[in-house]
Amino acid sequence: MSEHGSGRQAALRMRIGGMSCSFCTSTIHKAYSRIDGVHEVGVSLAHEEGLVRYDPELVTPQVLIRTLEQMGYTYRDPEKVRSFEEDAAELRRERFRLMVAGTFTVVSLALMAVGMWFDLVDIPALPWLLLALALNTMFITGWFIQKMAFASLRRGILNQHVLLEFAAYAGIAGGLLGLFVLDDFPVGDFFAAATLVTTYHILSHYSSLLVRTRSSQAVRRLMALRPDTARVIRDGIEQEVPIDEVHAGDHVRVRPGESIPVDGTILDGVSAVNEALVTGEPIPAEKVAGDDVIGGSINQTGTLVVEATRVGEDAFLSQIARSIDEARSLRPGVLQLVDVILHWFVRIVLFAAALGFSLWTILPMLTQGAPDWNRALLAGLAALVMGYPCALGMATPLATIRGGGEAAERGILMRSGEAFQVMNEISVILLDKTGTITRGAPAVRTVLPVAGTGDAEVLQVAASAEASSEHPLARAVEDAAEARGITIDDADAFTAHPGHGVEATVGGLRVLVGKPDWLTAEGIDLGSLDEERATLERAGVTVAAVARDGVALGLVGIADTVKPDAAEAVARIRAAGITPVMITGDNRRTATAVAAEVGITEVIAEVVPDEKASRVRALQAEGRRVMMVGDGINDAPALTQADVGIAIGAGTDIAIEAADIVVMNDRLGAVMDAYDVAVASYRKTKQNLALAFSFNGVGVTAAVTGLVSPVWAMVAMISSVTAVLANSFGGRMIRGERPNLGYQALSGDDHHGAGGDAPDGDVGRYVAEREPVLAMVIDGRPVRWWAAVAAAITAAVGVAAAVV
Repeated sequence: MSEHGSGRQAALRMRIGGMSCSFCTSTIHKAYSRIDGVHEVGVSLAHEEGLVRYDPELVTPQVLIRTLEQMGYTYRDPEKVRSFEEDAAELRRERFRLMVAGTFTVVSLALMAVGMWFDLVDIPALPWLLLALALNTMFITGWFIQKMAFASLRRGILNQHVLLEFAAYAGIAGGLLGLFVLDDFPVGDFFAAATLVTTYHILSHYSSLLVRTRSSQAVRRLMALRPDTARVIRDGIEQEVPIDEVHAGDHVRVRPGESIPVDGTILDGVSAVNEALVTGEPIPAEKVAGDDVIGGSINQTGTLVVEATRVGEDAFLSQIARSIDEARSLRPGVLQLVDVILHWFVRIVLFAAALGFSLWTILPMLTQGAPDWNRALLAGLAALVMGYPCALGMATPLATIRGGGEAAERGILMRSGEAFQVMNEISVILLDKTGTITRGAPAVRTVLPVAGTGDAEVLQVAASAEASSEHPLARAVEDAAEARGITIDDADAFTAHPGHGVEATVGGLRVLVGKPDWLTAEGIDLGSLDEERATLERAGVTVAAVARDGVALGLVGIADTVKPDAAEAVARIRAAGITPVMITGDNRRTATAVAAEVGITEVIAEVVPDEKASRVRALQAEGRRVMMVGDGINDAPALTQADVGIAIGAGTDIAIEAADIVVMNDRLGAVMDAYDVAVASYRKTKQNLALAFSFNGVGVTAAVTGLVSPVWAMVAMISSVTAVLANSFGGRMIRGERPNLGYQALSGDDHHGAGGDAPDGDVGRYVAEREPVLAMVIDGRPVRWWAAVAAAITAAVGVAAAVV
């Protein structure tokens, strides 16, 4: 990469269409790295996105886009998020392509079988029909493969596209040689082989698209959090204007319950503001004049007048959106195991083809004085045909679908094929605190009464005073009283003191509930509670003091509560040899207390959202594979950047959209369930690859002898795919289970079996509304497609093989 030029740097983000394997990311990376002026390249196969940093004086965006298109890929504006309908349309288009190619293949094999069965192989029209079908399959239905193969070959990259074209062109070449040059040469076998290998490659492409494709709309959902309009005060007149017309310095009024439309500073008003999207902390922050607020946070109690300080691209939500986009592109790539094998397998096949040709030209010349051209060409071309690894291309998607089914039955949605391979290499798990380790909602954790007063009395008085308050902490006190069956009395009078607490008259007596310092300023003696108060605050608990008729009754400790299975989940993480680390925007005191409760020793506290992603990148730069588990908007950049991102399904849509895996309930233990499923699925992938490689390895070796007709290459190809299918789903089918992803378990019809406490129908709606592509996988259709295509081809080739 060039480091010369002006030193200036610009960035081009792009949505890339047409990628199907990790070799594609390598191809794009190498191509851009050779362009003068390009400084950095990031390509994500999982998100189909790229990021190129370049010197604008040395290279232009037009050149970069043209380079991508010349390689056979497509460019789309990343700001234009594809709709679910567009994804579905692409799948329909690719399915139609597969149906056409499959039809050509079945007709080709049927013609061969009929011709041999009725001894019609000498009919002049038969080879021409087979040639026409092969050419249509290769140059019309499979033209996109030709473009990608030639683009890769021009850059010296050998991948499955290149190997396919070697096999397909070998089939065409063998058929033409038999048609015009050589006598007694299996013309039909070669033409049919060209058709079949192209069809299987289209099938592999479709299955990969089906597993990989999803409509990620995280940025659009994120920006939807910002109101479309704002109440701006100009020249003393309040007017509602579009959010894009708000300028820095404008005064904006925000009423209770509304989303704050801009980043700014409070000029007037006092309120509790929920800033969970920034800090992840569920307890709202008390805001007064002079405090800063973030656009997208929720104003809960009072009316505020805010002076806008950051708008447009400088606003917090816009920065988060950019962080998500950047994280997608800069996320470390994963070289799939199948691509590692293909890297060497392609070379082995080419060597075998050359060896077979050489053996039957050089040795006969030395021993008989003349080369055996028929046998040499048959050996070389058959090696290329038999070397096409159709089963290798399907090994990973099939194992992914199988693993996805097992995960779905546990209430886990596996959204990324890469997660299956990377999971086995995870060494660090970063756990967000709020909503992940904890429940994500304030609750009364302790009640400390003074001598002579009981817990129930303290809660009864506090809840009676708080009953008229809209503050979330008041709701926590009321919930605690109701849970204990305590009667809540009506208050005769109520006054809220924003930022301090509440005052009420209950049973004719003045009651104060609020910050201990405020009660002290009101003349309440809390001296006997000072030590308990300090202990609670050190543990990260929010403390409310309760007094009645000028006398302190006790303290109420309110905090987020740890999930019941959190400590057990952390223990499972350690048992797997993985280091658990808590990362949170909350203060260090609270974070350390929660971490100690669940057994975590490493804590990263007080970090803002883009810092979380930076921390993930820092660990990745050390060569470590990182998993991130979170549930909030503030976790989205880190979830995207991590090698594996897991969103707790009860969290925000943004976190869910940014993650590779979604847990459809609140259980932290489901994270390790996903880990176990992914590791087992990767083991199944390696078994599939071993099976596929065995068939191809034996076939190529046999082809070198020059005794194997291409028709046996087709039989071996079908046998290898059948073996991979059986290994992936055979056990489940023998047990009488449907070979799918457990759609019924995910649909909400049986939600208790799918992960315990997912709300009725929520999971089904998520799959149907946000993951229509995965809903198709879950419904078992891909398995039925493969089974149908494989069965049809197997039947046709079986007849042909039997006749031969």
